[in-house]
Amino acid sequence: MSDASSGSLFMVVAPSGAGKSTLVNALLAQEPGIKLSISYTTRAARPKELHGREYYFTTTEDFLQRRAEGEFLESAEVHGNFYGTSRLLIAEQMKAGTDVLLEIDWQGAQQVRKRFPHAVGIFILPPSIAALEERLNKRGQDEAHIITRRILAAGGEIAHAPEFEYVIINTEFAIALDELSSIVKATRCRFSQQAARNAALFAQLGIHAAQS
Repeated sequence: MSDASSGSLFMVVAPSGAGKSTLVNALLAQEPGIKLSISYTTRAARPKELHGREYYFTTTEDFLQRRAEGEFLESAEVHGNFYGTSRLLIAEQMKAGTDVLLEIDWQGAQQVRKRFPHAVGIFILPPSIAALEERLNKRGQDEAHIITRRILAAGGEIAHAPEFEYVIINTEFAIALDELSSIVKATRCRFSQQAARNAALFAQLGIHAAQS
């Protein structure tokens, strides 16, 4: 991705139960100018779902053509339906000055970095494995054996935390949200983003990007 883009790309990764989705939803509610990446899918829209809000709903033929042309950063088939993240859509949003946030796993983050090396990686950690288990139990969404499987998987996921620039320990929600918001605000002040957003001012002041 070119440094000329005025928008930033954020990747938020966490083991199940660490509070990633709750934090992301709260961030989106309070931070203007940042949008959650919307995936393409071939599954039918459910009641109250809208094209362009929850997903971009499309046909299998269209999806496979986009995938063959290399449009997707990553894609997967789940229960007979395809899902994919469009790198073209992300690039267009960033070029227009919109910050984009991806909720993905560590494997997806590795794929994204190949296309967007300046993407900002944020890993959400629970305060302990015991706290993670407690949160999964309180959610009441999974049976005991599934929770056990998620706990076992969490160790492998957490092992990839060193691959990320930022780590937030979600002990207290308000503090974790403030830290997440601070990362977004600081990223917007990076030289490349400021130069792209304020090209006329930088030119007027005679500021030029450093030569590598």
